[in-house]
Amino acid sequence: MPSTRREFLQRSAALTGALALGALGRARADEAPTVSPGKPLRILILGGTGFIGPHQVGYALARGHEVTLFNRGQTNPQLFPDVEKLRGDRDGDLEALRGREWDAVIDNSATIPRWVRDSAQLLKDNVGQYVYISTLSVYQGFPEHGMDETAPVRELEDPTIEEVSGRTYGGMKVLCEREAQRAFPGRATVLRPGLIVGPGDGTDRWTYWPARIERGGEVLAPGDPTRLVRYIDARDVSEWCVRVAEEKVMGVYNTVGPRSHLSMSEMLYGIRAVVSNEISFTWVGEDFLAELGVRPWSDLPAWLPQAGNEGYGSVSRQRAIAHGLTFRPLAVTARDTLEWWASLSDERRSSPRAGLPPEREAEVLAAWHARNSRER
Repeated sequence: MPSTRREFLQRSAALTGALALGALGRARADEAPTVSPGKPLRILILGGTGFIGPHQVGYALARGHEVTLFNRGQTNPQLFPDVEKLRGDRDGDLEALRGREWDAVIDNSATIPRWVRDSAQLLKDNVGQYVYISTLSVYQGFPEHGMDETAPVRELEDPTIEEVSGRTYGGMKVLCEREAQRAFPGRATVLRPGLIVGPGDGTDRWTYWPARIERGGEVLAPGDPTRLVRYIDARDVSEWCVRVAEEKVMGVYNTVGPRSHLSMSEMLYGIRAVVSNEISFTWVGEDFLAELGVRPWSDLPAWLPQAGNEGYGSVSRQRAIAHGLTFRPLAVTARDTLEWWASLSDERRSSPRAGLPPEREAEVLAAWHARNSRER
């Protein structure tokens, strides 16, 4: 390893580890919800019992708001027994919403534009503000550093399509945004998060890293260690959803973190700082990973190769920060994710939904070491 690269990794490990450990001591006080300074709101949440929904509900209740959930009652129906629950379906059964009034609606669950159109049109005269959870995937790509909310978005050739795939997802979310804005002109808030992480994430995407690092041993780390990453704790985006309703914040916002630029190595070393196992990182080149069919994002979460994604890690979130978006320390997210992961059953943890299986990781590392040995 060239000395400059080694020095970078050493500095990253020392600095991020110190920051992570220092954050743990004050984390609990920082996380405590405060009562809303304004009058209580009536908030309707479309969904509310999946990943980010429970964080929204808990925060809204702690701040004195009245919450109503609308969903099919199939996901975690035991949650929030004292909260009003309306039963229905985004796909054609909205009758329970008819004739009701709320100050704000938070839409967590829509990917199909028709769903947003139907709910927004039904609610537009009886709700003050529509908060729609979109995605960074609406952008055509990330070719430039510092891209903001004015960057070009995806357009579908067939705007009537309702089949969600990697090819259509971003364009469909663009159309969802437009339906909310059309029904609520000047009263719509669109949040565009990237990778949402933390306790409760059923996709296991970012969770792969804390779980893998806690397991210890030689950890395969992807690509360039200086590559910037983007993620946001589910509690940070959920709590900001409630605060934008309290403060009547309208418009479009990249809802991404962390607050300052963070490299892949700093993220991994920051996670390492909250565990105690013996760990080493082996950085494997992205061309080699591509040759072996290792997929970015799904096999190695939070990581995208350089080509075509040069600006992903520096997407601007300054507009959201200026309107009150806040971020938990990496150490808090990593620690709480590990605690949540440990609470799951052995069967569930034995079959993670993302990341490299241990035997596949070992295979790739062995091939990397063998190639380097031949080249010496």
